[in-house]
Amino acid sequence: MPTVLLESKNNISYISLNRAERYNALNKEMLEDLLKVLVQVEKNDDKIVILSGEGKAFCAGGDIAMMKDFAKKEFYDQVMSAIEEIILKLYKLNKIVISAIQGSAAGLGLSLALTADYVIAQKQAKLGMLFIGIGLAPDGGGHFWLNERLGTQKAKHFIWNMRQVKGDEAEFMGLTDIVTDNPVVEEATKVGEQILSTPITAMLKTKMVYHNEKEATLRRYLKEEIKAQWELKNTEDHQEGVSAFLEKRKPVFKGR
Repeated sequence: MPTVLLESKNNISYISLNRAERYNALNKEMLEDLLKVLVQVEKNDDKIVILSGEGKAFCAGGDIAMMKDFAKKEFYDQVMSAIEEIILKLYKLNKIVISAIQGSAAGLGLSLALTADYVIAQKQAKLGMLFIGIGLAPDGGGHFWLNERLGTQKAKHFIWNMRQVKGDEAEFMGLTDIVTDNPVVEEATKVGEQILSTPITAMLKTKMVYHNEKEATLRRYLKEEIKAQWELKNTEDHQEGVSAFLEKRKPVFKGR
């Protein structure tokens, strides 16, 4: 079964993360599949892209089971390179990207959602960075997206305090653009259809003016995050965070 689904319908590309049994946690295979799908979408004529997750969650972040292989530099580099390519492709797509969040969007999953031009969430969705719970810093451009939407000071606190915020609060903070009680992909489709009835070429020109200007900044953030994660993965706090998660207990961090 493919880990990422793609359907093109009425000038909208629907990309759906498809590991529902794992809350769409991203492992190496899934990241590579997502990158392949984005290459296809990049080449098609659709003007709207809707990114969502199957089952009860948008995406629970990076798969913790993958962490044991991060000691291998080659494996780590492959995973982080795939993440970097995915984020840059989404950012540079000459299409309007809409993320549709139901359930949890956590860690790398939230970074992925925030690449979108429109972030739509159900009211009961939960959004959080949560990297610090396993002794890591955000990746997938998480620092960049939060700085764009919250500003540096609020971004730092959101990263550090382990909070998950529901749809309404996320909208108030500026993390999401639209909150809905409706099935979120249906709501995203309505928004996409409305956009298709507007001068979308003009919208895309505005998007690319901003994104071309900030692409170099995003690339710097991504490189810094890759470097930071490699250093943090060897800390005692990271090992403790992963062990506590797998053992379903509260971690005991020591600041080292």
